[in-house]
Amino acid sequence: MIFITVKFRVRPEHADAWPSITAAFTAATRAEPGNLWFDWSRSLDDPDEYVLVEAFRDDAGEAHVTSEHFKEAQRTLPQYLVETPRIVNVTVPQDDWSQLGEMAV
Repeated sequence: MIFITVKFRVRPEHADAWPSITAAFTAATRAEPGNLWFDWSRSLDDPDEYVLVEAFRDDAGEAHVTSEHFKEAQRTLPQYLVETPRIVNVTVPQDDWSQLGEMAV
């Protein structure tokens, strides 16, 4: 799978509204056939930073970045950001989360 983590530094005046601002993009991405997950979290240390953790089947990455909702996000989301988002993008040989063996419950 393609595993992606992105950090978004949102302008302070838009930080509380970020989930609403990204709601349509989030819903459309989650509805993509190859999407495995697309989950937002807000930083505990910086209330203006959101972290997006997303994953796609290996063959779904291109469809995501060429989708109309992705193009719309490219056009509309930068105005709410302080800087260009930072990303880690890797391909891993699995298709779901693994259990953390060091903290088994």
